[in-house]
Amino acid sequence: MLSRKDNDMLTQVGPGTPMGELFRRFWLPALLEEELPEPDGAPVRLRLLGEDLVAFRDTSGRVGLVDAYCAHRRAGLYYGRNEENGLRCVYHGWKFDVEGRCVDMPSEPHETNYKDRVRLTAYPTAIRGGVVWAYMGPKGTEGPLPEFEWSELPAAQRTATKRLQRCNWAQAVEGGIDSSHISFLHSRREGTDSGPRNPYHQSDRHPVFEVSESEAGLVIAARRNAEPGHYYWRVTQFLLPFYTMIPPVGAFKESSREPYDGHAWVPIDDHTTWTWSFSASPARPYSDQERETRGGRNGFWGPVDEAYLPLLSADNDYGIDREKQRHDNFTGITGIPNQDAAVQESMGAVVDRSKENLGHSDRGIVNFRRLMLRLAKALAAGEVPEAARRGDLYRVRSASVVLPAEVPVETGAAGLLKAAPAAADR
Repeated sequence: MLSRKDNDMLTQVGPGTPMGELFRRFWLPALLEEELPEPDGAPVRLRLLGEDLVAFRDTSGRVGLVDAYCAHRRAGLYYGRNEENGLRCVYHGWKFDVEGRCVDMPSEPHETNYKDRVRLTAYPTAIRGGVVWAYMGPKGTEGPLPEFEWSELPAAQRTATKRLQRCNWAQAVEGGIDSSHISFLHSRREGTDSGPRNPYHQSDRHPVFEVSESEAGLVIAARRNAEPGHYYWRVTQFLLPFYTMIPPVGAFKESSREPYDGHAWVPIDDHTTWTWSFSASPARPYSDQERETRGGRNGFWGPVDEAYLPLLSADNDYGIDREKQRHDNFTGITGIPNQDAAVQESMGAVVDRSKENLGHSDRGIVNFRRLMLRLAKALAAGEVPEAARRGDLYRVRSASVVLPAEVPVETGAAGLLKAAPAAADR
């Protein structure tokens, strides 16, 4: 459990909050590149870390991310005209470029230089891996982009998508690092439903956790009994400030180069989150069907509508089927993402962790909370996390592996946890 004070620190992400300031020292996934498909196209409204913003791609193809409200009378710039390398407010015609500078002020006398003294809040952006990234920290403190393997692969070997989640970022992350729940929440009867199965998840439902801190976050290893004299290990990476990498279901050999998936839980504000899902296929291009399954709106992480809002939600009880719950899967809800959302959102927008009763299987959760609170406090004292300054720390993978009982997981899984070297180093 956490005190209410610590719970507030963990979950509050707005400007000036300790956790919000920590997030602002990292590059954040802000938009899918497909949301800004062409120069001078329609602006996109978004909210990140409690701030209302507007994104636009200007005539030169640059992406701007600026305050959602005009610096003049605070009219919404979402309704603005995107033209001639700037976003023009339709109220009085004030125009702003991607750096937030006012470049035209037609409602004021021509001889005044007033426009040169007016700026919008604007954040640096970059495009990599089909994602528009944003840096919302203090000007001039940007580190490198995180060098995720998926983000540097050719387009045919990666996917990225997202969906809205109506709860705080931290309880979503805690679901992602909790290997214990998969033996229950995502279980089903033999011969029913679709997707790969893992026999170890059902034969041993009380995993033993080993958690170690890495330069980029945490390595959370869950051990289950396998064949006599062997353990099955499921090793999850938690990477600062909100990423997880999902262990593959059946890739148990070090030579395996199977596709894998991961998540980013990007806070919109204290009560809502963008749940990003990405995938990487290091060894080969995806087929069209695989790309649709892993990255399409109606694929594994869906279904979502044109605005990336899930079609199964609390409004329709996630489509729960009580007959299916009795005879098919454990929840009666179709789809792992919808099962996760159902339990995480059912806790309320911000769960009251002072009322919890944690057990041995919650070691990863406890370590995650301690790490984030410690780093937020350290930043307030002037200490910037190393991971915010080193993109190479993100060149890692998750792993699933069966090892002899006497082989430590950090030794036996070491080769599986390394991503391919950066393209420039190959």
